[in-house]
Amino acid sequence: MSKTTTLLLLTAVSIGLAAWLVWFALAPASMELVGSTGCRDCHEPFYRLWSTSFHGLAMQPDTPDFVRRTLTVASGEITIEDLRYQAQVAGDRAWIVERGADSERRYRIEYALGGKNVFYFLTSLDRGRLQVLPLALNSRTKEWIATAPSMVRHFPTGERSDTPLPWTDRLLTFNTSCRGCHVSQVSQHYDPTSDSYRTTWTEPGINCETCHGPGAEHVRVTMEAGRDIPPRDLKILSLKEFTADQRNDSCASCHAKASPITPAFQPKEDFFDHFDLVTLENPDFYPDGRDLGENYTLTSWRMSPCVKAGGLDCLKCHTSGGRYRFGEEKGANDACLPCHEDKVRDPASHSRHRADGAAGQCIRCHMPMTEFALMRRTDHSMRPPSPAATIAFKSPNACNLCHTDKTPEWADRAVRKWHKRDYQRRLLDQAKLVEAARKGDWSKLPAMLEYIGSQGHDEIFATSLVRLLANCPDERKWPVLRTALNDSSPLVRSAAASELKGNLEDPGSREALIQATGDPRRLVRIRAAGALAEYPTDLMPGTSRPGVQAALEELKQALESRPDDWASQFNLGNLYLELNQPERARSSFERATRLRPDTLMPWVNLSITCARLGDSAAAEQALLSALKVQRDSPAVKFNLALLRAEQGETIDAERLLRDVLKTEPGMAEAAYNLGVLLGGKGDYREAVFWCQRAVELRPAEARYREAAELYQRAEVQGR
Repeated sequence: MSKTTTLLLLTAVSIGLAAWLVWFALAPASMELVGSTGCRDCHEPFYRLWSTSFHGLAMQPDTPDFVRRTLTVASGEITIEDLRYQAQVAGDRAWIVERGADSERRYRIEYALGGKNVFYFLTSLDRGRLQVLPLALNSRTKEWIATAPSMVRHFPTGERSDTPLPWTDRLLTFNTSCRGCHVSQVSQHYDPTSDSYRTTWTEPGINCETCHGPGAEHVRVTMEAGRDIPPRDLKILSLKEFTADQRNDSCASCHAKASPITPAFQPKEDFFDHFDLVTLENPDFYPDGRDLGENYTLTSWRMSPCVKAGGLDCLKCHTSGGRYRFGEEKGANDACLPCHEDKVRDPASHSRHRADGAAGQCIRCHMPMTEFALMRRTDHSMRPPSPAATIAFKSPNACNLCHTDKTPEWADRAVRKWHKRDYQRRLLDQAKLVEAARKGDWSKLPAMLEYIGSQGHDEIFATSLVRLLANCPDERKWPVLRTALNDSSPLVRSAAASELKGNLEDPGSREALIQATGDPRRLVRIRAAGALAEYPTDLMPGTSRPGVQAALEELKQALESRPDDWASQFNLGNLYLELNQPERARSSFERATRLRPDTLMPWVNLSITCARLGDSAAAEQALLSALKVQRDSPAVKFNLALLRAEQGETIDAERLLRDVLKTEPGMAEAAYNLGVLLGGKGDYREAVFWCQRAVELRPAEARYREAAELYQRAEVQGR
C-alpha cells in the first residue's frame, strides 16, 4: 500500500481562549485626567472615604509611614524548598532576605497589594518586572507566611493536587497578572523582543477616574459655571445614571474570574464586549457552583435568583469605594426588604433560629463566608443552604460553617424537616450533570441536552455543560448547540459557538456560526469567527464574507492584545494554522515557548507547524523539548510517531503509537494512524482492527471508515 504517509494526520493540541488569566487591564483614557487630588477640592468627604477604602489602598508604596504602621518584625525564617526567607524591617524600610547554603540576597519591599485580609509585596527584578515576593503578611494576625503555598487549592476528594509556584513565576508578575486592578490608568509597555516592561500608571490604587471617566473637562465646566450654578452637562460619568447591569459590569471588570478579549474596558460598556467568564468547567468551583479556589464573585453573582429577578446591583450593598454599606451586619437585612419583607420582619419563622442571633441575619445563611489563600469571601449566589450538596460534592454549606460539630447529614435532615418543598433538588440535579460531564460520564447526556435547551435554565450551569460537551463524541449534541446560539445569554451563545467548531461539515452549523459573527456582543462574534477559521471563506456566501472577516479581525486583536501571555500567543498560533498561515503560526508558537518553556502544548504545536513547513529537524527538536517537560505525554509520543513515520522510521513509529494506545486507549487518531501504518506494511488484519477501533471511538469521522474498508478489501484480496 502507498497511502501510509498521506493518510497520517498531524494533530494540533488546542486550548480555549478563556480562563488563563483572571486580572485585567483598564487602558488609560484618551481624554485628559486630573487624578484623585483634582477631585478633592469639591468632593472632600468622598475623597476621605475613598482614600482609606479598599479601592484607594489597592496598592500602596512602601512609605515610611506604611512601614512603621503596618509591617512587623518576623520572628524567624520560613523555608520554601531549599531556601530560607525572612522579613526584615529597619526603621522606615523593609526587605525580604533570601538565604541559601552559601548565599544571601535582599529584595526590597517597594509596594504592598491588598491588605483587607493579607498584604502581598512587590519588588523590582530585571527587565522592568515587578514581582510578588515570596513572603506575605497576614493582616489579621500580623504573621508572615509563604506566599505561593498559601495559594494552593485543597481538593476535598483528593483527585488532584496543586504544586506551589516558584515566586519568580510569570503568574506572580505584577506587570502581566495584577496591574489592571491595583493601579489606575495603567500602560503596560511590554517589548516582546527583549521580554521587558516599562509599565506606568497615574496613581496606585483604583482612583475616581477609573469609574467616573476622565475628569479634566468636568473640572473645567464646573469651575466656569460657579459653585452654586451646576452646568446642565457635568461632563462626568455618574453611576446613578447607569443601569443596574452597567453598574454591575463596571465592578465585574475586576471582580470576575475571566480573560480579557480587548485591551480596554471603560465604565458603562458591556462586560461581554471585553471579557469571557469562567464557569463551572473550571475545578476552582465545586460542581454546585460554590467556591473552591479564588473566583472573584461574578460567576456566583450571576447564579443569584435575586440578580436574575432584575434590578439588583453591587451598589445596593457596597459603596463605589468597595466598602460594605451597612456599619452593622444587622443592617444588611434592610437590603432584602423590598422583595422579602415578610422574612425580614420575622426572621425566626423563616430561619428557625433566634432573630437576635447570627442566623437572624440574611447573609449568614444566604451569603456564607469561606476562605481561600487567607482571603475571606462571601458567596454571592445568595442561594439557600444546601447540605445535601455537601454530602454529594463536599462543597461548603452555611449550616455546617456555623454548626461545625454537626454533620452535613444532620443539617440535611433539619432543612428537610423544616421545608416540605425539596428546594435542594434542582441544585442537586444541575450539579450532578456538571459532575458527570467533568468525569466524561455521558450516560446523562440526554438530561444535559434537555437542560441546555430548557426555558429558564441557569446561564452558568448551561454554559458549563456546553463547554464540557467539548469532550463528548455523541452526535446528538449538535442540534442542541445550534439552538443554543440563539440563547438570551451571550455567555451561553459564545460557548455554543466555540463548540460548534467540531461540526463544520453540517451546513446548518456553518450557517448558524456565520450569523453569529454578527452578534451584538463581541465575545460571541469572536467565538463564532474562531469556530469558522478553518472553513475556507471562498466557500461561504459572498454576502456573509465581510462580516466573518470583521469578526476574525476582532479575534486576532483579542489574541494580540496580550503579547506577554503565553496562552494568547499559543491560541494565536492555532488560529494562524487554521487560516493556513504556518509561518505566522510558527512565530506565535515560538513566542509562546519563550514565555512558558515549561508548558507542553506550545512545543507540540510548534513541532506540528515546523513539520508542515518541511522543517523536520526543527519539528523533532520541538518534540524533544516537549519530552523534557513531560516525558510520558501521549500527545508528544503521538506526534513524534507521526514524524518518525514521515522520516521512514516505521518501527519506531509503530512502537510509539502502541505506547500511546496503552496509556490513552480512547485516542482515535492514534488508533487510526497505527492502522494506516500497519496497512502500509501489509498487515491488513491488524490494520482493520485499529481502524475499526477508531471508528468505534469517533463514528462520524469518514476517513476512519474509509481506511477500515480499504484494508478489509485488501485483506480479502490477499487471501
